[in-house]
Amino acid sequence: MNVQSFNGVVTRIDDFPTGVNPNDDGCYKLFSVNGGNGQIVNFVVEPTTYFVEHTMINVGDRVTGFYDGNAPAVMIYPPQYRALVIAKESTNYFVTVDHFNRQLMSQNHDLQLMIGPQTVVVLENGQRFTGSLANRDLIVLYGPTTRSIPAQTTPYQVVVMC
Repeated sequence: MNVQSFNGVVTRIDDFPTGVNPNDDGCYKLFSVNGGNGQIVNFVVEPTTYFVEHTMINVGDRVTGFYDGNAPAVMIYPPQYRALVIAKESTNYFVTVDHFNRQLMSQNHDLQLMIGPQTVVVLENGQRFTGSLANRDLIVLYGPTTRSIPAQTTPYQVVVMC
């Protein structure tokens, strides 16, 4: 997966009718995010979109939306992407979503994970994950990193995207 991200302030949250199933009414949302300098992105938020820490998002919150850069996208302005993960900005941790190889290095080689005894490793549903983290798409919550290239960190939490 080619995970891309966009960061900004949520300016609108609207229902997003799919027109497919009447029972879907209210289940899909459209988040308008203003990144400043005239940059706006609309994120389609589905029932399967993962919200870091299961945080409720409101208009005015600063968020980062993560999406698959290889997925087909409607050619409209502002661009509209299907949100895989939404993270509300926090002063307690950073969030990255990426594919990590067998050395637990991110796809862009910017971050390497050093899993420690205090690292919580779970599935998206909150249950403990006991398999290998190698060669997987991961949501990583982390704090301090080394100043090396790549930066290394012992994450607080790793969420495995199965």
